[in-house]
Amino acid sequence: MDAASVAWILTATALVLLMFPGLAMLYGGMLSGRSVINMMMMVMSSLAVTTVVYVIIGHGLVMGESKSGIIGDPLGFSFFSDLVADDGEGTTISAAFFILFAAISVALVSSGAAGRMKFDAWMGFAAIWVIVVYGPVAHWVFNPDGWMLADLGLHDYAGGTAVHMNAGAAGLALAIFLGRRNMAKKEKPHNLPIMLIGVGMLAMGWLGFNGGTAGAADFLAQYVVMTSILALAGGMLGFIIMQRIFDGAYTLMGLGTGAIAGLVAITPSADALNPVCSIIVGALGSAGAFGAIRLAHRFGIDDSADVFAVHGVAGMVGAMFVVFVGDPDAPAEHAGIFFGGDLDMLWREPVAIIVTVGYSFCATFAIAWLMNKVHPIRITAKDESIGIDAAVHEEVAYDRSGSDENEAGSDAADREISAGADYTVK
Repeated sequence: MDAASVAWILTATALVLLMFPGLAMLYGGMLSGRSVINMMMMVMSSLAVTTVVYVIIGHGLVMGESKSGIIGDPLGFSFFSDLVADDGEGTTISAAFFILFAAISVALVSSGAAGRMKFDAWMGFAAIWVIVVYGPVAHWVFNPDGWMLADLGLHDYAGGTAVHMNAGAAGLALAIFLGRRNMAKKEKPHNLPIMLIGVGMLAMGWLGFNGGTAGAADFLAQYVVMTSILALAGGMLGFIIMQRIFDGAYTLMGLGTGAIAGLVAITPSADALNPVCSIIVGALGSAGAFGAIRLAHRFGIDDSADVFAVHGVAGMVGAMFVVFVGDPDAPAEHAGIFFGGDLDMLWREPVAIIVTVGYSFCATFAIAWLMNKVHPIRITAKDESIGIDAAVHEEVAYDRSGSDENEAGSDAADREISAGADYTVK
């Protein structure tokens, strides 16, 4: 790997690392003020837990010698012992990049557990999920001998299946298993400016996520950064237009949600779509996410940050766009059906989607069920009424004590926290 490409991948890795505090701020701002610390703790701890597990066994499961296309040799890269020497191909920085792919997938799943899962149970769940769910799915998609890539002919540029659909299905399974928050109907997003800052940080990280996947400082990296920005714009417009039609208002929350949905939609198809279709996939991906959010609310599913809708559904839309409107003139040179491509593609991408979502949902539900059999993983009703930040972490996001002359007000606020007051911006 030439020096320019090494420099770009190092930069892209730093950008992807920025996605973790970005996601913490996005998810934290979307929840009530009583759950911000817990949400941020779950997101950031995902990076810590996943990194350790991935170094010990995860990279082998994903990129190790394939066992029938299903799973990699778990000892293939154990403790990264084979990555201490420069092989001239950038293998070491690529492994670090893969760590962040795994960790952001785990962090996204936390949407299904916000405000009601014991923190130690979350960390245990994260470690198990990386091995049991992420490892196999990522092997199918990223390993050259994985069955989805080698046998099915799946086109997934940067992890629409292994990251977004996988995490979306897992978040949905965890949300269903844990059930609704006791105060879910009363809790509203408490800090939209923080949410928007999180969106901006995630968007920056996404350019590293998609651009770094190119593996070099070349035209492909330029192209996917461009298509990512176009899909981001399409996603914002698509979501707020749907809001205006069905809800009668444009909202900042909708703009931010649409931006993320647009970026998710372009992830599997960033190298295969022309500029016009990149805008359209962002718009339709966010429209699909909008519909899925409304459906989840109708069924009473408490997916707190809508990970299944925004990442799962939008990811499916992006994957299917490759099938229909892949442009042979784009870097992937992948012709969709509308551009003269083979009709045989009509079943390949759907099979990958169904298997990924089905496996992730069932395996995640089974992990939660088994862990709960050993020890309950949901916090007590008393702790939930107090608020998970104060009850479990003994911290609150906003210190309302003020100056000395406001000590009386501070005492009153402390009593309200103990009584389970909701500091939600209405």
